[in-house]
Parts: sequence; C-alpha cells; structure tokens
Amino acid sequence: MDAADSQTLDAAFWMIAAAIIGLLVLSAFFSGSETALTAASRGKLRAQADKGSKGAARALRITEDNERLIGSVLLGNNLVNILATSLATALFTRALGESGVAVATLVMTLLVLIFAEVLPKTYAITNAETAASGVSGPIAVVIRIFAPLVMAVRAFVRIVLRIFGVRTDPDSQVLAVREEIEGALNLGHSEGVVEKEDRDRILGALDLSDRTVEEIMLHRSKIEMIDVDMEPAQILEQCLNSSHTRLPVYRESHENIIGVIHAKDLLRSLFALRRDSGPEDPFKGFDIAAVAMKPYFVPETTTLDDQMRQFLRRHTHFALVVDEYGALQGLITLEDILEEIVGEITDEFDIDAEHPLRRTESGDVIVDGAMTIRDLNRATDWTLPDEEANTIAGLVIHEAQMIPTQGQKFSFHGFRFEVVSRKDNRITRLKIRPLD
Repeated sequence: MDAADSQTLDAAFWMIAAAIIGLLVLSAFFSGSETALTAASRGKLRAQADKGSKGAARALRITEDNERLIGSVLLGNNLVNILATSLATALFTRALGESGVAVATLVMTLLVLIFAEVLPKTYAITNAETAASGVSGPIAVVIRIFAPLVMAVRAFVRIVLRIFGVRTDPDSQVLAVREEIEGALNLGHSEGVVEKEDRDRILGALDLSDRTVEEIMLHRSKIEMIDVDMEPAQILEQCLNSSHTRLPVYRESHENIIGVIHAKDLLRSLFALRRDSGPEDPFKGFDIAAVAMKPYFVPETTTLDDQMRQFLRRHTHFALVVDEYGALQGLITLEDILEEIVGEITDEFDIDAEHPLRRTESGDVIVDGAMTIRDLNRATDWTLPDEEANTIAGLVIHEAQMIPTQGQKFSFHGFRFEVVSRKDNRITRLKIRPLD
C-alpha cells in the first residue's frame, strides 16, 4: 500500500469516526428531547408562555399530540442510532477483520447507553421545562419533516392492532389530565409533600363535574317544612327553633311545595305587622305565602358543577331536588357543594356537627348510616366503592341484599360492618373495622 492509499484510508477513518460522533450527538438530542417534552409540566410551560416565552408556547403546541411527537422523535432516534452502528461496524471490520463486529457492538452499546441515553435523559429530567423550551424549535422542524412517514406508521399500527382485536381512538391522548393530576397528588401525599387536606380539596373540585346533586342532597325525610295553614305564632316558633335559615313551605301535602321562607324575610314581615297593627293582634293579616320566595326545583341528575354555576347565576343558595316524575327527593344548598371541596362547614347552630364519626379505642369507626361513602373515605383515607350506593347504609343494604337487623355483621371490600342501631327500615348507626 503506497502513501496515497494510506492517506486515503486515514482520511476515510477519521471522516467515519467524525460521522459516528455527530450521529451520537443527534441521538443524545433526540433522547433528551423526548424525555424533556414528555416530562415537562404543562402547567409550568403555560405559566412561562403567559410570561412571553416563545419556546414554552411552542413546546405546549408540540405536546398536544403526544403520539405524533413521540413517533417523530423515535423515528429520528432510531435512524441515527442504526446509521451510527452500521458505520462503526464497517470501521472496526476494516481495521480488525471479523472480530470487528463484536468490538463495534460492544463499543457502540457503551457509547449509546452513556452518551446518547443516560446522560441526556438525566439532564432532561432535571431541567424538564428549560430543556423542553430549548429543543421545541428543532423538534418542531423534525415533526414537520417526518409527518407523512409518521402518519403512515400510525395508520399501519392501527391496522395491525385491529387485526388482533385491539381498537384505538385516533383522537385519544396518552394521559388523561384528571388521572394525571390525581396520580401526582396521591404520590405527593404518600411521600409527605402534599397534605391530605390539600389533596382532598383539589380532587373534590375536580370531581364536581362527575357527581350529581342526588349523591349529596338532604333526603326528603330529613327536610324541615312549614305548613302554610299553621298559625303565625307557630310558624315563628318553628323558624326560631330551627337551625336552618331557609325552610320550604307546603300546602296540604309535603309534595306540594309552594315556596321557601327565609328567616329574615319572616321576621321583617312580622315586625312590620306588629308596628302597624298594634299590640292587640300583632300577627293579624299575616300571609306566609305572600312572604315566601318562589321555589326553585332542579332534577336529581344535575351535576354539582352545573348546579354551583346555576346557584351563582341565580344569586340563590337553595334548591329542591325532584326526580323524573317531579316527585320531591330532597334539597341541596350551595354550602353542600362547597363542603365537597373544603370539607364539613359548621357553625354555632349545627347540631353534633363536630362529630361526623367517632373512633373507638379498639380501632373501630362508628358512623351515622346516612353518612356518604365519599365523606367517610375522605375522613379515614379508605377506598370504599361508591358506584352502587351514596351512603354507608346504602352500601351495606346493597351488599347484603336485605335490610339487616340490629347486631348483624357483614364482611366485604376488606372491612367488617356491624349494624349498631336501626330505626324502622333505616340503618341509623354502623360500626366499621378494616380487616387485617
């Protein structure tokens, strides 16, 4: 081999080596970009975009279609990795003969693992939002270039999956926002970063659109009502003895609600009558139907989110809940909905509000049968299912397929339930213990 051929081989060697290094740099870029764009918090990116960061705004647009993003990045990453490995194999085979294949495999595995995978991904995870903003420009170009090929690959993958009976939604997202937030909050709580109260408040607000007024309403059997035909003095006495500010007014039947009386309106009207009529008959001419507000009815299937918006729009805090036949089922207030977010709201007029449940020294939890499963889960951090029933008593009746008698015990969902007391057909108190 003459000097010219030697120089040509040396030049080719260094050119191939330089190409391999360049391809490794590209591989590191693709690996780091994938990690940064998938790990970056969209909330933080949105905050940066609102402050004027164009890179963050571009990263938000890119991550709206995660499937196209990951497909383009993986395509580019595999392309440069395979090309780098092929060049390394040719280089080492020319230099070492047949043993060069094994050497090339070993060397490229180490180089790709360290410099094209672990190193860039570690940096991307540590600085996810910064890295995502920085790489968003080049990645946007890559996505645009590879878009036709990625679309073809996506279509082919769906066809193959359909052959095996797996159907995919072309418009679905890789992660649902609600589940992502819930998972992050539960993880933060388990690690001690997020307080239980903070987690419950955020999840409670997210759940409003998935829950209906039927789940949290006060049942009709517990509603205090005023008979329109009662004497004014009796009406006044009932309002003063009640712990509620608003009371429904009915005529003849509890189903026939004709209005809702507010304690302040009642007192204001009676005071005006007393001032005008004199001391001989201070209640003369009083008509509660004329003072009561028009009742506001809502269907039991209304979501809590919609109902809260209706309360705010109508400037009212009180609604009567009816079923599909128009029959009264219960009532709901704005306070009931807010309690689903912030927890129990009590004042000096709430009776026994400080003790929604009681724990015994033996580890049992004694609860009112009418307590909702959701409230019990929030108070104890349990996970009792609430798909088939809203209250604890309802869950026991559903699982037992009967109305239990006092003293009966049941075990299901990892808990032991004992009926402590029962009134008529209602389970009024239960003792619950987690099974070991």
